[in-house]
Amino acid sequence: MYVTIPSEVTPQKSTNPITDKTAQVCETNLKTGAYLFYEGDPVEWLYQVKSGVLRLTRLLENGRRQVIAFGYPGDIVGFPANGLHHTDCDALSGARLQPYRRATLEKGDGDPALHQALLQAALREISAMQDHFMMLGRKSAIEKVASFLCVLAERVGQNAAGETRIELPMSRADIADFLGLTTETVSRTLTQLRKSRIIEIDNIHTIVICRQTALLGLSLGDRD
Repeated sequence: MYVTIPSEVTPQKSTNPITDKTAQVCETNLKTGAYLFYEGDPVEWLYQVKSGVLRLTRLLENGRRQVIAFGYPGDIVGFPANGLHHTDCDALSGARLQPYRRATLEKGDGDPALHQALLQAALREISAMQDHFMMLGRKSAIEKVASFLCVLAERVGQNAAGETRIELPMSRADIADFLGLTTETVSRTLTQLRKSRIIEIDNIHTIVICRQTALLGLSLGDRD
């Protein structure tokens, strides 16, 4: 999951791009904190997240960490760069994964439906990555945090009584490293949104969006 440009006020659940009929091997499970792969490892498998949340990270030359993306159900992680993984990948919560052979994407001589689905998933990742890079370079702190919450609401939000509840398996530091902010800025911005009665913070891992239209406006730069 990247932070893209929110387009809907009403949350919509993502759909799985690949059906179980195209599965090639049995599902695999990853415990919280366990690593699926490391940067520089040869890519043999791609993985579709069936449940749980993954975190993809890189260490920069100055030693700082960058969170590249979060893998939510329906996402596919592990696309290669010159045949190698370009990030580390670990589980923020216990995850269930469906592996697919990398050769299925590159050769296209197996199941045509699977090849097409993996190709479309790769193209979607490129598009989402471009949106994310634009967001990192052009948006203010409050616009970034609002966009992040809007995307999560769209992907995994639970609606009840006109509000949307979202769970955050990641830490404030993870969010900061994902959005190109400091941890203090993320915490301060969430407090600002709470004081504006746009969100409520049930606990460190649960946020309730009370005024989603207002949050969407902030994500798009509307300060009125």
